[in-house]
Amino acid sequence: MKEESTNIHPIFGDLLQREDKENLLKQHSAVFWMTGLSGSGKSTVAKGVERELHKKGFLTQVLDGDNVRTGINNNLGFSEEDRLENIRRIAEVSKLFVNCGIITINSFVSPTQAIRQQAKDIIEAKNFYEIYINAPFSVCEDRDVKGLYAKARKGEIKNFTGLDAPFEAPESAALEVKTFEESIEESIKNVVDFMLPIISNNRK
Repeated sequence: MKEESTNIHPIFGDLLQREDKENLLKQHSAVFWMTGLSGSGKSTVAKGVERELHKKGFLTQVLDGDNVRTGINNNLGFSEEDRLENIRRIAEVSKLFVNCGIITINSFVSPTQAIRQQAKDIIEAKNFYEIYINAPFSVCEDRDVKGLYAKARKGEIKNFTGLDAPFEAPESAALEVKTFEESIEESIKNVVDFMLPIISNNRK
């Protein structure tokens, strides 16, 4: 392995830089990382935010468990080791999008402080905005949009976050959205209003 690595020659200095891409797109790229329990509304908010930003002329990419675990991470399970690797890969992909000037909206349970810190370290703090999509376990279970809570209660899903695996709420999220207290439209607007000053600073 060591011998192979000596044959890798980075070409980053020969590539167009992030600033070149941002100037072309007239936007500032960043990663907006939505964390919360399954059923809290992360994916719904993320898709709504993407639609609103698209109307305003921003280029975005949404990454969530559904489109990542059926593709690049389809070989991973839900053990602690696999969860870490899942987030590591997502963070590396997100970093590529940021370097290409694209606003990246991530929607992942990412249940622990350590997992989210790993993502933040890879992406870099200056590019990383943690958004806590907050809904209590009881509310998420009542919603049970995908039927996951029912399966977890029956023992068909192991290591289910909030039930037999921990969820550590963010201690200092950049934004907290309480989807159990407001409509989905209000939640989407809150996130868009938060993002616009961050992503608009290259607008002419």
